[in-house]
Amino acid sequence: MSDQYETDAETDTSHLREGDRITLDELAAHLSAVELRMRQLARAAEEPDTPVELEPTITSLRNLAGQTRELAERTADLTRIVEGDVPLSVGLGMQRDPWGAAALDVDREDYGGPAIIPTQWQLLRLATDAGRGETTTYPEAMAGVPRSILLSWESKAAADRRVRERAAAVQKEVLRIECTKCKAERGARCQTSSGWDAEQPHVGRLREARARVDARLGVVGDNPVAVPGA
Repeated sequence: MSDQYETDAETDTSHLREGDRITLDELAAHLSAVELRMRQLARAAEEPDTPVELEPTITSLRNLAGQTRELAERTADLTRIVEGDVPLSVGLGMQRDPWGAAALDVDREDYGGPAIIPTQWQLLRLATDAGRGETTTYPEAMAGVPRSILLSWESKAAADRRVRERAAAVQKEVLRIECTKCKAERGARCQTSSGWDAEQPHVGRLREARARVDARLGVVGDNPVAVPGA
């Protein structure tokens, strides 16, 4: 099954958080609750109302619960880090590259560029390397990062999702436009010169669809913002 399975229901996350965005502490608690629920389901499935051997399902539930427990524990560690309870190295890796505010004016070509916004793995590594020399904390290291950067930052997963949403919106918009090349009407696919339906629309039709979608949505950096109904 694809890990990109998505439904409209997942867009409603207000019940998971108290503020505008979920905190790592809230995320860790929810993951822990999911782990427990899966283990309870596995136990309940040992004695179903109808006599059916569910051993593969039970095993899968317990395996998923174990993976979710690891996620919960890792997220709890990250919670302590971002709240300043854990000392962190001032430098990343063997090169001791700066991160956070210290990386604002750094030309770091390797490993994805300057680590102004550190990844979870970088933070965990910084915690591990804290015993190698000078240390700081997450709040201290991030204090000088401009608010504009923090507000405009978007996770890779969110950016990838918005790209998929834009692509879906463009596909729908194409069918709302008549093609000036092959004269395909609204709702119909473009056709080849021999009359075959084409999966790919003609360039002009596609260009206009993309322009309409982008004008309707706007962008966040190079990434489209959320697409209602996509």
